[in-house]
Amino acid sequence: MVTETSVLPGGVVLRPADAADAEALLAAYLHNREHLRPWDPRRDPDFYTFEGQRDRLLDQLAERDAGRLLLWVLTDGSPTTTTNGQVIVGVITLSGISHGPSCSGKLGYWIDVDHLGKGLASAAVEAVARYADEAAGLHRLEAGTLLHNIGSQRVLEKCGFEPYGVAPRYLHINGEWQDIRLFQRILNDRPPAGT
Repeated sequence: MVTETSVLPGGVVLRPADAADAEALLAAYLHNREHLRPWDPRRDPDFYTFEGQRDRLLDQLAERDAGRLLLWVLTDGSPTTTTNGQVIVGVITLSGISHGPSCSGKLGYWIDVDHLGKGLASAAVEAVARYADEAAGLHRLEAGTLLHNIGSQRVLEKCGFEPYGVAPRYLHINGEWQDIRLFQRILNDRPPAGT
């Protein structure tokens, strides 16, 4: 299980998500609803409820416990935040984790609209890539962006990801099938564990 945290630019903390994060995740998704709309699938109305976030988070944590997903949140504890000092300003996941011959995972992330341009995405991606290599023992990470998501493509390239193709009509995003630019980062050339 992921237990380490990292301090990112501006004192933002990257830490493993836990079951108590549902309320803060709901606030983050409500605050970023319009910002994320062009990059996300259409969301069911339940997604924007406490119960919806709690259930989704519990499902993700079950996937984590099964070894198929890792989930972090970026939190800002500045004086203007909530009473518990935990405002979520981003999320980063490794999903579809596979060991054996592929030793890979799929990277996904988003940053709060009010925290863009501060280096948080790059710092979080680097921290997760380091964890995936050194602790999770993965060989390769992959990520995908919409063709016009230049900002995310810059983050990935800055973090050592290389584009390797385009998947036509790969994901249903913002109400339509979208082409996705695919990226990968080879973390190491160690043989898979147990071989």
